[in-house]
This record gives sequence, C-alpha cells and structure tokens, in this order.
Amino acid sequence: MEKLSSSHSSLSLREYVSSKTINKVVQVHDQIFCCMAGSLADAQAVTKAAKFHLSFHSVQMETPPLVIAAASVLQELCYNNKEELQAGFITAGWDRKKGPQVYVVPLGGMLVGQPVTIGGSGSTYIYGYVDAKYKPNMSREECLQFATNALALAMGRDNVSGGVAHLVVITETGVEHVVVPGNKLPKFHNE
Repeated sequence: MEKLSSSHSSLSLREYVSSKTINKVVQVHDQIFCCMAGSLADAQAVTKAAKFHLSFHSVQMETPPLVIAAASVLQELCYNNKEELQAGFITAGWDRKKGPQVYVVPLGGMLVGQPVTIGGSGSTYIYGYVDAKYKPNMSREECLQFATNALALAMGRDNVSGGVAHLVVITETGVEHVVVPGNKLPKFHNE
C-alpha cells in the first residue's frame, strides 16, 4: 500500500505567475512529504521549521516520526501563527504504525486525516473529478494516473496553476519522485 503526493510547479502573486518551476512537494522527513498552497514564503518558513522539529524529534525518540506527528507539527505552527500565515498543507507519508496516511492542514491550522484530499487555487475545479474517480486501494499506476489527471484538469482551468506536475510515490520501502512536463500532461479540453 502506498500514498502519493502531487503538485504543479507554478508560483503566482494574485493573477501574476512569477515562476513555473517551483517544486511545491517538500520532503519534511524520510517518508513524509508536504504539498504547499498559499503564500510560498509562509509555506517555506513553516516547512523549514517543521523539518527542524521532526529531525530533533527523531533523534530524541531514536526512531522516525509518525506521519501524524509531522502533520501535528505543521498544525501547531499554522494555528499558533494563524493571524500572520497564509499557507495550507497536505501531509502524506508512510510510517511503521499506521502505514500510508494523508492529513490536511488548511488556513487557520485545523488538522484532518482523510483518505484523499486536495488544496490550492486549482482544487476548486476538480472536486467533482476527485469525488468520482478516487477509490481506495488503487494500484501505483492508478494513483499516478489519477493524480496526473487531477493536476492536468486543475492546471487547464486555473489561470495561476501550471508548469510541470511533481508526483511523489511513498511506500514502506521508500519514495519515488516523478516529474511530468506540462507538454506531456493529458488534455481534457481545447485550450
């Protein structure tokens, strides 16, 4: 069983896209990744702090942190700074206690575990697709196709989403990074 994190690579400020090459899937520990949405500066500061906390935690405990611990660190950082931060996170990973897991920490610092979740400006365009196409226990190939299609749909409709698709497959045995160039993404409508 595995989990997959994915994101497009576009960086924007309101309607202005300043970069199409940002990787918004960040490794916070060996088998734990976060997808960032909102203010990139805020998100990078929070993930940097979370990496420090999780590294310290794993040294103290002499074992890798649980995925819920990583999500809780992000939740605490976001909640305690909710008036200053404009960033949300999806935390996905694999740990020895619960296997594959996904948690969302939206703006404001709430923490919710879910089998699948989406976020960011492009997510408003793909809720129907995700609800219709997600099914539990998908194979690796089904997960990759599902995430690639969801990103392509969001990137095709949202004027500030775009670039390449960054995907990370997280399993008990490790992680695999997959990058799908924008010109290789499926097309679902005439652009």
